[in-house]
Amino acid sequence: MAPTTTSGDTSQARPEKREKPLRSRIFADLTPLRTSPDYRRLWCGNTISWMGQQMTALAVSLQVYAITRSTFAVGLVGLCSLVPLVVFGLYGGAIADTVDRRKLGLVSAAGATAMSVTLAGAALAGYHRVWLLYTVVALQAVCFAMNSPARSSMIPRLLPTEQLPAANALNSLTSNLGLMGGPMLGGVIVGLWGYQAAYLIDVVAFSGSLYAMWRLPSMRPEQAEGGRRASVLDGLRFLATRPNLRMTFFSDLAAMVLAQPRALFPAVAVLWFAGDAKTVGLLVAAPAVGAVLGGLFSGWLGGIRRHGLAILVAVASWGAAIACFGLSRHLWLGLVFLAVAGCADTVSMVFRSTMLQAATPDAMRGRLQGVFIVVVAGGPRLGDFLAGSAADLTSPATAVVGGGLACVLVVTALGLGRRAFARYDARDPQP
Repeated sequence: MAPTTTSGDTSQARPEKREKPLRSRIFADLTPLRTSPDYRRLWCGNTISWMGQQMTALAVSLQVYAITRSTFAVGLVGLCSLVPLVVFGLYGGAIADTVDRRKLGLVSAAGATAMSVTLAGAALAGYHRVWLLYTVVALQAVCFAMNSPARSSMIPRLLPTEQLPAANALNSLTSNLGLMGGPMLGGVIVGLWGYQAAYLIDVVAFSGSLYAMWRLPSMRPEQAEGGRRASVLDGLRFLATRPNLRMTFFSDLAAMVLAQPRALFPAVAVLWFAGDAKTVGLLVAAPAVGAVLGGLFSGWLGGIRRHGLAILVAVASWGAAIACFGLSRHLWLGLVFLAVAGCADTVSMVFRSTMLQAATPDAMRGRLQGVFIVVVAGGPRLGDFLAGSAADLTSPATAVVGGGLACVLVVTALGLGRRAFARYDARDPQP
């Protein structure tokens, strides 16, 4: 029986248990898309708009390089987005716990649409200025930092708890398909019709997200205890006293900071595989391919109840796969290990997101999602710095293998230090 979609919390709904068909136990479980029209519109709109955003991200990088002929200038594009994501991610979560999340999603999506309109208008007018591109990228990041906590906090209000793993697997599929297909499609469109075409397509793509938000019911957060106004510090204090939720962040940081080899891919491509830029492209794409496959074949995840144990195993698998990649000297074998790592990352992400949604009170969900954004945005960047520094001090092989093994050791120590996390049961979510 499908859940009723209202502004109230349906996460405690317990529909009659039915045996899933074999297809749903192997391939991605589409139950959330079938049972909730609101979630279906939200997912479809986000899929379309995310693809457009990734096209725009590539187009901006290409345009900055065309103007400056400087790779440093292109690198600053990432910095312009990282700082607002980290700063406004926390505040975006606090705002999502204060106002109607539907309205916040609408306003932030409209703001991101306006930024794409600005890029398209400037390109059509022949106004090519780097400062404008940097400013728009920073404002786009602010809009994303406001939109993402609101959107993620809505999902437990639209679906029963038992459908959250399937929904998060579908969301991961959207994210990784966009990261793979958006840049490729953007490169083709820019090459054929120019930057303005990519930006205009992004404007049209945002209409899907706006329509989905418009059709949602009101999504006001539940009142915090004592009716206090939501604050960032209250969210951090809440996280500090909730060991299971805290462990989801620690385990992710163990993977992204200690075993993040992407900054070494250019050196690895030459030193290990005697390759070139195409080899670097294959190395970058391999984890994304694995992540997409993990999302496509995610039906079995819905049957797992020990979410904490699943996260520990998935993060340890990521570290082990990265260490094996560091030992490989055959390109295709190395690509297989990177794909395995990407698949493990999808499994970890599905259960981390599900725990955050199911074990967090509605009044705190926005702020915890804000912390999630900061960790996801900042962790890999810190990992890039650590891997690059370790490789300079030792060698790329030592940095990759050592980082992978360190990840396995740290997540094992985390599991042993907090045994209750491994016993976490999705049927009784305890933060």
